[in-house]
Amino acid sequence: MRGLIEYELSGWDLAEVRFALSPINELTLSLRTFREPGRYPVHLPWLRETQDARTRLDVAMLRALSNDDLSTPDFLTPRPAGPLTRIEDELRLVAKVPDGRMRDDLRALHPARMPPALRGPADEVRARMLRALTAYWETCFAPWWPRMRTVLQADIVHRGQVMANEGVAAMFGGLGERISMEGDVVRIRLNTPLRSRRQTRGRGLTLVPTLFTRRGASVPIAEDEPPMIMYGARGAATLWEAEPRRSPKVLADLLGATRAGLLVALAAPASSTELAGRLGVTPPAVNQHLRAMRDAGLLTSARHGRSVLYLRSELGDALVGEASAAGGTNEG
Repeated sequence: MRGLIEYELSGWDLAEVRFALSPINELTLSLRTFREPGRYPVHLPWLRETQDARTRLDVAMLRALSNDDLSTPDFLTPRPAGPLTRIEDELRLVAKVPDGRMRDDLRALHPARMPPALRGPADEVRARMLRALTAYWETCFAPWWPRMRTVLQADIVHRGQVMANEGVAAMFGGLGERISMEGDVVRIRLNTPLRSRRQTRGRGLTLVPTLFTRRGASVPIAEDEPPMIMYGARGAATLWEAEPRRSPKVLADLLGATRAGLLVALAAPASSTELAGRLGVTPPAVNQHLRAMRDAGLLTSARHGRSVLYLRSELGDALVGEASAAGGTNEG
């Protein structure tokens, strides 16, 4: 029997649905790739790029922090404080997790047999764990985190637009096929037999986009954990693209190859820095093109933290659609 987690929203809780980003959640969920890299084909370019670095890490510890079901311990996926959370702050919180809580989560992860890397005094296990996670972040995440963060931030902007234009139920329904909202109850279907109904009163519900989920949703197992849903971010499939985007020839003839490529790429929100990396154009040149296209009504923009995210407007959508229907392609 499949499981079901229900979060019951009421009163002002509907106004307390918020979005946040968590570097340590991404770091922890990515540990699944140590066990089953083939289940994450979107990330194969990144896995190839970091393959040598991974062999120099504490692989035994990093593998031990997930199990054959690809579950991870709750204390390593804490509810983030907001959209600008830093990995240093989250690692400090992990260092303060009570020994009993850490041990309970690890036993729940490995009920039959604890891996050797997780045996021994709690302080020694914790110290080794933090060293392994820090080294993993510095070698395999830090160089790529700005790119990852841009995709996650773009997803949050999109969800906010859906909620403003279509309502909170439509926003929840768009998070993934396993997530739905009926009345004031948010339902998350699980593969495990766990079933639970939890109140969010006074605690709110935090929604956290992630690049490392295959089935659309992850939630804390323990009922006393703060209400949180980790869901698959839009745009993950474009994360490691480095080649120019194909654009209809008629669009390139009208706008020029670079602007046509930008317009095609902006079916999902992205920042100028992300677009520059994906299209092989310098950031100043991209910014100039984006401003001109926004002034012409082809793009919209929204500020998220220190980033400005761009998205095709209805006019831009219509232009791309008409150009695609006309046929022919051009390297953008």
